[in-house]
Amino acid sequence: MTAASKETLGFKTEVKQLLHLMIHSLYSNKEIFLRELVSNASDACDKLRFQALTNNDLYESESDLKVDITFDKEAKTLTIADNGIGMTRDDVVNHLGTIAKSGTAEFLSQLSGDQQKDSQLIGQFGVGFYSAFIVADKVIVETRRAGESAEQGTRWESEGEGEFSLESIEKAGRGTSITLHLKEGEEEFADSFRLQNLIKKYSDHIAIPVFVQQDSNDDDGEGEDASAPEAVNQAQAMWTRAKSDISDEDYKEFYKHVSHDWNEPLTWMHNTVEGKLNYTSLLYIPAQAPFDMWNREASRGVKLYVQRVFIMDDAEQ
Repeated sequence: MTAASKETLGFKTEVKQLLHLMIHSLYSNKEIFLRELVSNASDACDKLRFQALTNNDLYESESDLKVDITFDKEAKTLTIADNGIGMTRDDVVNHLGTIAKSGTAEFLSQLSGDQQKDSQLIGQFGVGFYSAFIVADKVIVETRRAGESAEQGTRWESEGEGEFSLESIEKAGRGTSITLHLKEGEEEFADSFRLQNLIKKYSDHIAIPVFVQQDSNDDDGEGEDASAPEAVNQAQAMWTRAKSDISDEDYKEFYKHVSHDWNEPLTWMHNTVEGKLNYTSLLYIPAQAPFDMWNREASRGVKLYVQRVFIMDDAEQ
């Protein structure tokens, strides 16, 4: 059995400041919260797939990775769940109690108080998990790291103000579920049709299938089957598709997914090269330099997406 170990902790100062800014500056773009949470869930699945290359036991006999979106209209809740890598209790504190990104102080110092300008800066910083509080007055996270026992689950709960609580729980399945208690007036996000449209708009390119609960219809005579979840995205890596099948909007939304930049890219290049070395590449150039570009402590890197690589010997040509 899991020992009772509930504790209440305070948010770091910068988290409280950013929560306030996001809720007030991004409210006109509130639907982006779903893109951010689904993107995080997809990343968790990708991390599990990568780590399972050297430890297949992490799959725990469930190798089909997915994201499930369910809702309860009466309770006014929305849940985004994945069966990805999950988090330990320490991970939860580090990822949800602080903002693990260098340059936070510099970012806050650049805010002008102008809502429109600040919202653009917040877009460069990335909104991530905390965007849930744009539409929710309480958020509950239940998670368990892949490979750990069911008794090592953790529940995180907060109303997005000064503090959050942590509690050890028993969680049978690996991964993370995020339940949003929707604010008054945000009931539109507990609707199957609305959710499907948002997934197709923002997350159609994600290579992990996203299942959305269907609204039940008492008149169709199908009973429980009427509300069976359906995969609503293509679940195909975008760079593997033909360029003629990809719209500019698809390219822009994929950029926002991989970069967590709220703004659109300046331009992009999608090329297939054939020769001694064959590969497909997709390169983006941001519209603005990162606010912490000159911060020596900031992490830097390139996300590389390769469709296929074939190297031919001269004798094979």
